[in-house]
Amino acid sequence: MQDGSTRVTAHGGSERPNVARLFDYYLGGAHNFAVDREVAEETIKKFPVAEMARTIRSFSRRVVRLCVEEHGIRQFLDLGSGIPTAGNVHEAAQSIDPSCSVVYVDHDPVTVAHARTMLRDNLNAAIVHSDIADVGAVLRHPETRRLIDFTRPTAVLMVGILPYVVDEPAGVVARYRAALCEDSVLALTHLTRDVEPQLVQQLVELADDMGSALVPRSKQDVEEFLCGLRLLEPGLVLAAHWRADGELPGASAEADSSTYGAVGLV
Repeated sequence: MQDGSTRVTAHGGSERPNVARLFDYYLGGAHNFAVDREVAEETIKKFPVAEMARTIRSFSRRVVRLCVEEHGIRQFLDLGSGIPTAGNVHEAAQSIDPSCSVVYVDHDPVTVAHARTMLRDNLNAAIVHSDIADVGAVLRHPETRRLIDFTRPTAVLMVGILPYVVDEPAGVVARYRAALCEDSVLALTHLTRDVEPQLVQQLVELADDMGSALVPRSKQDVEEFLCGLRLLEPGLVLAAHWRADGELPGASAEADSSTYGAVGLV
């Protein structure tokens, strides 16, 4: 990216490609800039990153429906949410029951600014500006405390975020799990090199170019994160196939094989 491609934006600072806005573009959202679209289109030519984004978002929607319709859960904590764009958690949950409350968490100030604008008229949804690894700060935040009562069943979603947790990800998962009462749900996806190592290496290099560390992990590694949970069928599998029920998002075989997914009861 040439220096001349930056400009001042409404959210302050220089406009540079942003991971959350790239994800928004891949999902067909409108919260992205020309510089994001340029990078996204270049990336799409190289590998199926848009299909991978849709695979993850489809998994998230299925989990939300399961929580609301089958488990009676009305509270959601979406960690590392990015911009709550097309098919987001609050829309999926509140379309079934408008009383559902959703707290998004993200550490990127640009993402948080976008999200606050989008959510300003929704009293049952908010975003917390925090690093998800600072579990105490997330759980004690006034917006979290306003919208989530952890004495009641809650769904914690870690969809696509754990590869960005470089240090002690199992400990981070365990601390959120410890905050949940019985019959709560913890759902996660995780990037893996197990099936498509060359494709995933390209993603790692792309993230590095944008200043982010991305750590794929094996199925055995991810199983450690799920220790102590009662996994719902079909257990830890490729996210594209977790209770897909004909809803596979038309991704390529490569995209389908890059991410594990699982849902567990506390």
